[in-house]
Amino acid sequence: MTDTRLIQGRYRLLDVIGRGGMGEVWRAKDESLGRGVAVKCLKPLGPQHDESLVRVLRERFRREARVAAGLQHRGVTVVHDFGESDGVLFLVMELLEGRNLSQLLEDNKQRPLPVDDVVDIAEQVSSALAYTHEQGIVHRDLKPANIMRLADGTVKICDFGIARFGHDVGFTSRLTGTGVAMGTPHYMSPEQIGGSEVDQRSDLYSFGCVLYEIATGAPPFDLDDAWAVLVGHRDTPPRPPRRHRAELPGYFETIVLDLLAKEPAGRPRDARELGRRLTAGRALAHRPPIPAASHGGPDTPRGTRLPAWTRGMTTGRKATVGPVRATVPDPAAGLTGEWTPRADSRRTGPVLAPERPAPAPETVAVLVSRHNAGLSLGRLGRWTEAGEVHRAVAAEREHALGPDHPDTLASRYEVAFTLSRTGRATDALRAYGEVAEGRERVLGPGHPDTLAARQETAYVLGQLGRHFEAHQVYTAVLADRERTMGADHPDTLRCRHNLAFNLSRLGRLEDSHRIAREVAAARARVLGADHPDTLVTRYEVAYALGQLGRWQEALDTYREVAQARARSLGADHPDTLAARYEVGISLGRLGHSALALELYRALAADRARVQGAADPETLRARHGLGVNLGRLGRWDEALTEAREVCAAREHVLGAHHPDTLVSRREVAVGLGWLGRWEDALVEYRAVAAARDEVLGPGHPDTLASRNDEAHCLEQLGRGAEAVELYRRVAALRHGTTG
Repeated sequence: MTDTRLIQGRYRLLDVIGRGGMGEVWRAKDESLGRGVAVKCLKPLGPQHDESLVRVLRERFRREARVAAGLQHRGVTVVHDFGESDGVLFLVMELLEGRNLSQLLEDNKQRPLPVDDVVDIAEQVSSALAYTHEQGIVHRDLKPANIMRLADGTVKICDFGIARFGHDVGFTSRLTGTGVAMGTPHYMSPEQIGGSEVDQRSDLYSFGCVLYEIATGAPPFDLDDAWAVLVGHRDTPPRPPRRHRAELPGYFETIVLDLLAKEPAGRPRDARELGRRLTAGRALAHRPPIPAASHGGPDTPRGTRLPAWTRGMTTGRKATVGPVRATVPDPAAGLTGEWTPRADSRRTGPVLAPERPAPAPETVAVLVSRHNAGLSLGRLGRWTEAGEVHRAVAAEREHALGPDHPDTLASRYEVAFTLSRTGRATDALRAYGEVAEGRERVLGPGHPDTLAARQETAYVLGQLGRHFEAHQVYTAVLADRERTMGADHPDTLRCRHNLAFNLSRLGRLEDSHRIAREVAAARARVLGADHPDTLVTRYEVAYALGQLGRWQEALDTYREVAQARARSLGADHPDTLAARYEVGISLGRLGHSALALELYRALAADRARVQGAADPETLRARHGLGVNLGRLGRWDEALTEAREVCAAREHVLGAHHPDTLVSRREVAVGLGWLGRWEDALVEYRAVAAARDEVLGPGHPDTLASRNDEAHCLEQLGRGAEAVELYRRVAALRHGTTG
C-alpha cells in the first residue's frame, strides 16, 4: 500500500507523522475533497492469526471504527472514513496541528506543564469524556499520547474504540505468564489489572494518572518494572501531588486523589461531576477581589483563569471589543468573567459589551447544574418540565452573563427545542430565530452552532407546513455545511436527510427518493450499515418508495430496517417497533390484509408490554389492527376496535387531536359498512365540525370530512342536501387552490 501511496484511489499518503504499537499515522490528502487528513494504517495481521480469527478481527475493527465515526464533540478527534486496502486496515481522521501531552512533556524536558494549562486540559478532557460516556462508550486506553493539544488551545482525545480493538488483536504487550493485558501499565485502572469488567470510572482513573503526570512530571507509579507498576496501581496509595509540586491548588490535588481511588465507587460518579468540581474549584480558588469603582482597562484581574475558549476575549468592568474564537463553551462549563461579543461589520460601529459584574462562581455552578437537570428531564421525555427549567435558567443566565453569552444562547436553544416537542411550533420558530441571530452576531454565520439553530428553524417551518420556506433554509444551511465541514460530515448528512424529508412534503418525490438513497449510502460508508442514523435514512427511502407507489420495494426496505434495528437496538426499541408498523402499512397497501392483521396484533401486544396499553403508539398499532379487520370484511370486530381506540385516544390525547378524529372517522366507516347510515352521519358530522374548528373550513382534511358527510347523505336518500354540500366543498377547494 505504501508503494503506490494511494488508498482506495482517494487518500494520497504524504509522510509519516507518528508511529506506535498499532501502526503508523500518515499525513495525507483526500483527493476527492481536496483537504488534508491523517490516515492511521494498522499493522498487518500476521500469519500467527488463523483465517477465522482474522475475519472476526476485521469485523471487530469495522464495528469499533463505526463507533469512533459516530462521535461528534469538539474534544474528540473526528473519524471521516475507514476500510481495508491491500490487507491493511486503515482509519481516516481529521488532521490535527498540535502536540500530544506526551510530546509536550518531552518538549518541556519532562518538567510538569504550567498549572493553568493543566487545569484547562483537565476541564476540556472531562467535557469530552462526559459526552462519550453518555454515548455508552469507554475509551480503555487513556494516556498522554492519546490526548492532543492544538495550537489554539483546544484539547482532543484520540483513538476511541480503536484502542480497544488493538487490545483484542494483541498489539499490546502482555505480562509473561499472567495473561493480564498490559496495555499501557502506567495508566491502567486496578479493575483492568484484575481483569474485571470496566466502565466509565476506569477511564476516570486513567485520566487521573494523566493529570498526575502532566502536573508533577511523572506518573503516580513511576517504576521501571512493569509488574511493580501494576502492584502500585492495585495496592499502593499514590503520593499526594503537592508533595512533588507545592504550587498545585489544594482542590486539584483532592480531585486527582479521588480519581485514583482503588475502588471505582470512590471516584467521581461521572465525568460531568468531574467537570463541575474542576470548574467550581478553579472559580473559588481564583475569585478576584471586588474592584473599587474604577475605569481601568480590559485586563483580567490577576489570578483569574478563564477557559481556553475565551482566549482572545476581553474582560473587566469596561471591556473593549476583541475577537471571539469560533468555539462554543460546553454547557457544563461556566464563565467567570465578562462576555464580549465580536464586532459586527454590518453595523456602523463596534458592538460594545455592557458593563456587567462577573457572576459569583456559586451562581455559575448552580446554573450549570440546573441546565443539566433540564437536559435530563428532556431525555426522560418530560418536555414541559424541561422547558420550565430551561426558561428559568435562560433568564438567570441572561441577567448574570448577558443575552449574547453562549451559555445564555444554549439555554434559549433548549427552550426552543422543548417548545417544538410540546407542539408549540410557532413559538419554537420565533425562539430558534432569535438564537440563530444571536449566534451569528457572536460566532459568525458559518459556525456549526449557528447552522444548527438555522437548521432547527427549517425543521419547525416544516412542522408548520411551510415546506417551501423550510426548503430554502435547508438548502442554504447545506451549502454552508458542505463548504465548512465537508460532504461526509455527520452534520452535513443530517441536513441532507432533512432536505430529503422536506422534499417529499413538497411533492418532489423523485428528488426526495434520490437524495435519501445518496444519504443512506454515505451514512453506511461513514457510520456503518446498522448505525441508527443510517437506518433512519433508509426508513426515509422506504417512505419515499411508498409515496411513489412502489410498495413492494418499500415493504422490502422497511423489513430490512426493522431487522437491522432489532440487531443493533433490540427488538423492543421504539425505533424497531416503528419500522414494524410501517411493514404493516406496506402489507395493507399490497392487499396482504391477513398478514397485516397478524403483524398489528403482535405489534399492539408488544407495544402494550413495553410502553403501556394507553400509550399513543400502542393505540396506533391497534388502529392498524382495526383497519385491517375492516379490509377483511370483519366489520363488527372492526367497529368494536375502532370505538375502543377512539375512546382511549380521546382520554389520552383529547377529543380534537388528529389521531382521535381519525379513529372517530373509522367508527363512522364501520357503521356505514354495517348499514347504520344515520349513526354514521352523526360521527362524520362530528369529525367535520372538529376539523373545521381546529384546521379551518378550507383545510384538505376538513374538506375530506365534508365529502364523507355528503356521501352519507346520499346513502340516506337525501340527494339535494348531498349535492349542495358537494358544491360547497368544490367552492372551498377552488378558493384554497385557485
